[in-house]
Amino acid sequence: MKVFEKNGHKIILGEAIGALESFKDGSVDLIFADPPYNIGKKFVDLTDKWESDDSYLNWCYKWLNLCIKKLKGTGTMYVMTATQNMPHFDLFLRDKLTILSRIVWFYDSSSVQARKYFGSLYEPILHCVKNDKDYTFNVNDILVQARTGAVRKLIDYRKPVPTVYNSKKVPGNVWHIPRVRYRMDEYESHPTQKPIALLERIVKASSNEGDLVVDPFSGTFTTSYVAKQLKRKSIGIEISEEYVKIGLRRLQIATEFNGEPLRRERKTYEPQEDENQTALSLFEKKAKWNTSSRKRSRVS
Repeated sequence: MKVFEKNGHKIILGEAIGALESFKDGSVDLIFADPPYNIGKKFVDLTDKWESDDSYLNWCYKWLNLCIKKLKGTGTMYVMTATQNMPHFDLFLRDKLTILSRIVWFYDSSSVQARKYFGSLYEPILHCVKNDKDYTFNVNDILVQARTGAVRKLIDYRKPVPTVYNSKKVPGNVWHIPRVRYRMDEYESHPTQKPIALLERIVKASSNEGDLVVDPFSGTFTTSYVAKQLKRKSIGIEISEEYVKIGLRRLQIATEFNGEPLRRERKTYEPQEDENQTALSLFEKKAKWNTSSRKRSRVS
């Protein structure tokens, strides 16, 4: 297990259960857990497929128990998994935490999902708290435009004093947020990258500045990235060295890894510029600057 840390943000290269065991009990404000779904996706040199459903669920129950143990009494946890696994997660967690919301993250797709059944266009998320009488939920930080008469300034005559409909509201439990696409600026080379907008809503709603946000399956480290932008502290755990490199770069914890410079992977549509061309460009810029400097010195 390797640890990289800078300015309140920590990246752990290692397996989730072992890393979580090293945390102090009751020390975490917010956990966002997006584990492998056991559906056979390829993650660099690892495939998320267990020997059986039972072995997968037993593994999940271990890290879920650890997450619960590490949460503060006022802490919150969001958990994702495949639709076929969510009933098991739900039944397991409802006896240990209070499930406040069962969220549907809905997204459209331009590709064919299925031909012999209705394809999946959503992923479920459980929103859980340890104490349903004392937890963080920052209503004013996550308000969205209400799709009601508010847009047209219609009057709600049902109230004692007729009032214009509210133009803002708390989001419901169906979130329409686009998936991360290849041409998006935020895209990293990862098959199940979660969008910044999704994590912004979660982190804003369920944590405050200075709080500790933990992601046991960090992938491209979007959770940690958002936490940093929103002035929270973060710990991201990731078993893949290739994805840890992404995290080190996105969080600006390091500029190189094992002597290798950390750079974003160039996209196929971006112009290629070889080292010679880059050096020539820098030389030309320097020459122009020197020439203009000499001209200014003559004038003065």
